[in-house]
Amino acid sequence: MDSNFQTAEELAAALRAGEVTSVELTDEAIARIERDDKAINAICVPDFDRARAAARAADHARAGGEDRPLLGIPVTVKESYNVAGLPTTWGMPLHRDYVPAEDAVQVSRLKAAGAVVLGKTNVPLGLQDVQSFNEIYGTTNNPWDHGRTPGGSSGGSAAALACGFGALSIGSDIGGSLRTPAHFCGVYAHKPTLGLAAVRGMVPPLAPALPVDLDLAVVGPMARSARDLTLLLDVMAGPDPLTHGVAYDLRLPPARHEELRDFRVLVIEDHPLMATGSAVRAGVNRVADALADGGARVERHSALLPDLSEAATLYMQLLVSSSVARFPVEAREQVQSRVAELSEDDRSLDAARLRGMVLSHSDWVEVNGRRELHRHGWRQLFAEFDVVVCPVTPAPAFPHDHRPSPLERRIDVDGVGYPYFDQLVWAGLATMPGLPATAIPAGRSPEGLPVGVQLIGPMFEDRTPLRLAELLEQKIGGFQAPK
Repeated sequence: MDSNFQTAEELAAALRAGEVTSVELTDEAIARIERDDKAINAICVPDFDRARAAARAADHARAGGEDRPLLGIPVTVKESYNVAGLPTTWGMPLHRDYVPAEDAVQVSRLKAAGAVVLGKTNVPLGLQDVQSFNEIYGTTNNPWDHGRTPGGSSGGSAAALACGFGALSIGSDIGGSLRTPAHFCGVYAHKPTLGLAAVRGMVPPLAPALPVDLDLAVVGPMARSARDLTLLLDVMAGPDPLTHGVAYDLRLPPARHEELRDFRVLVIEDHPLMATGSAVRAGVNRVADALADGGARVERHSALLPDLSEAATLYMQLLVSSSVARFPVEAREQVQSRVAELSEDDRSLDAARLRGMVLSHSDWVEVNGRRELHRHGWRQLFAEFDVVVCPVTPAPAFPHDHRPSPLERRIDVDGVGYPYFDQLVWAGLATMPGLPATAIPAGRSPEGLPVGVQLIGPMFEDRTPLRLAELLEQKIGGFQAPK
C-alpha cells in the first residue's frame, strides 16, 4: 500500500526499523496534498515549512536514540484548535486574521509525542453544521463523491484521512462531529468519555484559552484503523495540567474482553423519532452478523435501554441551550413568542429545540436531572452488556446543501424528508450522557458510499468499544481508499 495510506502504527514500525525517514514521509504527504487537495479542499491552512522542519528534528531525535509514540508521523489538526502562528477562525469571516500565540493543549501533546503537523483541516461556520463549508476556506468535498459532504464539523479531518493526507487527525464532537464525518468518509473516529481529554485551546477566535469543563463537547482522535485510534487517544487523554492534572493521574481500565466471543452486545437499528435508511440498516446488520459469527452474545432488545425519545429530547434541549446562551435579548424574545404558540402536546424535535433555546436556569437543572437518570440507566444496562451497536446517522453522506437557513434543509432517508437536525438523534444517544463511542466502517451503500456504525461503551471504559472496533476490523475489514 502507498505509504500515504499506511496506518500510524505501520509508519512507526517502519521509522523504528530505519526503513523510511520522517522527512521522506512528510515530503510524500505534502506532495499528495499539493496534487490531490484541489478537488477535495480538506487542508485549509497548510503549514508545510514548519512540518518539514519538524520532520528533520524528528529524524535527528530518532538518530539520537529517542522514541516517542508519534515521533516523525505526519498528522493534521482541525482548524478550530489553536496552533501558534496559524489562523484560528472557526470559519468566521470576521476573524479571518486572528492568529493565536499559544498551542491548544492537544496540539502541545501531539508535538510532545513527536507528531509532524502538516496543517489544519476545514470546518463549517462556527462548527455548527453537519457539513464543512465557510466563506473563508470554501467547501470540502467528500472523497467518494465530490458532490456530497464529508460531514461536519470535523469534515476536513475525515476527508484528509480518506485521501491519505497524514496518518492521523484530531477533531471535536458535540453533535457527532467526529463520528458523522468518519461514517461519511469511511474512516475511524472515537468520541471519548466526557471530560477524558483536556479541551483547553479548542476555543472560538478571541476567546481565552482557559481550562474549562465543557458540557457535551469533547475532543478526540480520527484515524484509518481502530488501533491507531487507541494510539492517539493515549496521547490525548488525561486531565488539564492546570486543573485536575494537579492532583490526578489518568489510568483507564483495560477493555472488558480481548476476544470477540466474550463480548455481550446490544444492537439497535430503529429510533422512534427518525427512520433508519436501508444502507445504514444493512451496515448495522453486517456488524451484528459478524459479532454473532464470532461467538459474541448479541441481543436486539433490552428493557434496560433508556427511553430513546426522551434521550433525543433531552439532548436537543441541552445542545441548543448551550449554543444560543449568548443570544441577544430581542432574538430570545422572538423565540419565546414561538414557544408560547407551541401545543403542550408537541413532542417533536423541532419543538424540543425551540424550548431548549429559552430554558431558564431552573428548567436546565430539571433537564440535567433527567440526564442523570439516563446516566444511571446506562450504568444498569452496561452491567448486562459491554457495548451498544447503533447507527451514526440515518443515511450515508448527502449532497451539498448550502441554503443559509438549516430550517429549509431536509434529510432524505430512502425518499422521505426529515428536518435537517433530526439526523443528530443517534449522535446524541452517546453525547447526552457523556459516553464513549467509536465510529467504524461497516460497508458501502448501493451507490458505493461509505457506511459506518458506532460502538457505544460504558463511561470511562473507552478501551472496551475501541477493542471491539479492532476485532471487528479484523473480522469485516476496515478502511478502503476511495477509487
